[in-house]
Order: sequence, then C-alpha cells, then structure tokens
Amino acid sequence: MSAIRLSVTGVSKIYGSRAMPVPAVRRATFGCEAGTVTAIMGPSGSGKTTILSILGLLLKPTSGRVTIMGREVTELNEARLPALRRQNIGFIFQSFNLFAALTALENVLLSLQLHRVPKAEAMILAHAALDRVNLAPRASFYPRDLSGGEKQRVSIARAIAADVPIILADEPTANLDSGTGLGIIDLLHELAASQGKTVVVVSHDLRITEHVNRVLRMEDGVIQAE
Repeated sequence: MSAIRLSVTGVSKIYGSRAMPVPAVRRATFGCEAGTVTAIMGPSGSGKTTILSILGLLLKPTSGRVTIMGREVTELNEARLPALRRQNIGFIFQSFNLFAALTALENVLLSLQLHRVPKAEAMILAHAALDRVNLAPRASFYPRDLSGGEKQRVSIARAIAADVPIILADEPTANLDSGTGLGIIDLLHELAASQGKTVVVVSHDLRITEHVNRVLRMEDGVIQAE
C-alpha cells in the first residue's frame, strides 16, 4: 500500500451566517496515496472546487482535519501556509493562468523563482520539466502561439518543475477537445506512476473516469461512499 500523502477527516465548509448556513462540503473523509490519480467528480455547485481549495491550503475548513505529508495542518497560523504550499503542492488550472508576456520557459522559470531556486538550477529544472511534457521545442513560444493542449502542458511543467509531491488540478480538461483532454489526464497518470506524485483532479468530465486510479463522486457537498 502506498503512503497517504494527503487526507481530510470529517471536513466541512459552511458559508453564510448561523441563521442562514450554506454548506458547501459536508464531513468529507478520504485520503490520497502516492503514485495515484484521484478524480473528484460532480456537477457544478457540488462542492468539488471547495474541497480542492481546502486540500490546497487556500481555504480553511469550518471543521475537520487536513493532513499533508503526515502533518496535521488545519490549525496552523495563516502565515505558515504559503511556505507549506510552495514545498508540497503544485496547481494546474482550467484557464492555464499563463503570463501572456512570458515564453513557455519563462512561465516555468517564474514558478521556480517563487520557490527560491537559484537561477542556474532553475534554468536546468525548467528545461527538464518542459521536456518531461514533450514541449522542449516550444520553450521559446509565447502562449498566443500555443494550442490549448500545449498551454495546459506548460501549466503542468510549471506545477512539476520544483518536484513537489502533490499536484492539484482544477478542471484541467474543460477548455480542451476530447482527444487533447484525455491526453492531459494520461500525462498526469504517467507522472504519478513514474515519479510517485499524488495527483487530485476535480472535474465534471466523465470521459476521464477510465483514465485515473480512483473516482470519488460528490453531490451537494457530500463525498459518496466508494
């Protein structure tokens, strides 16, 4: 059995007031192992983006516990969370979030600079990450010159360049055609298998379910039993 890298126990998130509470996540409990891709599936408004934000330490739960790399982090001071995110988590976004004025290589380098990687080492890591996603020939291209699938691969390179153990992806196939989208999921699966990454994908795209290790279904804030 692979080690649990990321887990939530009894996690709930409630918005609104006491008089009018709006539960977005209700007592979610699950763990994600090294070397696997977990998909959290559900329609818009089901709570899946909220749970991803909690897993990524971008949002604090109303109750419950979050554990990353064996460390319970729920009660940590807010000031300590950015460093934990940098050390442990890479993010892949639906809209790619690339800087239009930077080349593919420079977009990846920027991420490494945020991780305080020395310039010479960062250059080596950035090139290696682009090569890992088969984009080395496009390193000098700007986002406007890349296809949607290529932009998403740049965002994956950015997420893996610093060799963090956990990758969180928010609807990574939503802006891509069927073949390209499944190619992105297969790439994430291959990265998990070959590099031992823990990958969590939230999506409503049912095409991906046969391309991941595990599917959790979410409805009205509730993670359904496996």
